Amino acid sequence: MKILRKLLLPFSWIYGIILAFRNMAYDLGWFKSKSYQTPIICVGNLSTGGTGKSPMIEFLIDFLKEDYQIAVLSRGYKRKTKGFKEVLVNSTAEEVGDEPLQFKKKYPKVTITVCADRQEGIAKIKTKADVILLDDAFQHRKVKASTYILLTTFNDLYINDFVLPTGNLRESKAGARRADVIVVTKCPEKVSYAKLQEIQYELNLEAHQKIYFSKIAYENKIVGLTENLPLDYLKGKQFTLVTGIANPTLLVGFLKENKFDFSHKRYADHHHFTPSEIDELKKEEIILTTEKDFVRLQPRLDKFAIYYLPIKTVILKNQESFFKEYIINEIEKFSS
Repeated sequence: MKILRKLLLPFSWIYGIILAFRNMAYDLGWFKSKSYQTPIICVGNLSTGGTGKSPMIEFLIDFLKEDYQIAVLSRGYKRKTKGFKEVLVNSTAEEVGDEPLQFKKKYPKVTITVCADRQEGIAKIKTKADVILLDDAFQHRKVKASTYILLTTFNDLYINDFVLPTGNLRESKAGARRADVIVVTKCPEKVSYAKLQEIQYELNLEAHQKIYFSKIAYENKIVGLTENLPLDYLKGKQFTLVTGIANPTLLVGFLKENKFDFSHKRYADHHHFTPSEIDELKKEEIILTTEKDFVRLQPRLDKFAIYYLPIKTVILKNQESFFKEYIINEIEKFSS
């Protein structure tokens, strides 16, 4: 696979040049970006996925919803519908996508919508919101957000990657200059301050950019359709871990570190489970999955013993209050 990717390097150069011209056209005003009076916070990445966008969106919703009317706009990746659609608590993942449905079930009072055309989506929700969160729209330059948050993972920094198809970058590393905030996600539990300083130096930030570091924290419970149980309920039981996410390494590592006894069925990110796969999963005694996979699997499995392990974003080094303060200041500054 690595050899094949190296052979595709000339195609990466061509793709990178095309993207560079596109970005230059937007930077010079040849292509138009639409601005809005509503504060818009864009959360995205340079890579193809797995950087923790969903936990970051939820992190933002958690503290902003107390003081602002929030609306989230996503494209609804891999949904089977087209155009603009508001997500309802009883929507299906096929209608709206798994991550938007996850957001709605967790925050039923928040407006969650999907639309591949972000301009169309914003036009339909801007009167309902004090702040709009754009999920995975860093490359969607037809919209000019007020604040850009760029995510990159601790073990796979964008500076060490290549543009598709040789690497996993959607655009060149130069695109990071558009970010106002860079968050290095999925940091290890006991990462040293010296290592974080080294990463900050390697990223070579612009003068206006802020940097924060975060980790994924696992809650001490598992959640089913009708009940919550302590995580230790799974101790001494054989269960099956089912994942359809970009990179389940952290979750697998967490379960192994805590001495759980499980087998792992791994599928591609946003995997649509076939009838035969569902039939096979119905044979499992206990299934543990991610929250994103739960919203797709639970309605089809229709069984009691399927649970997900909740996660959340935690900002490291006592910087969480500073991060929140920065975001609120940006909203207020833009609104004024």
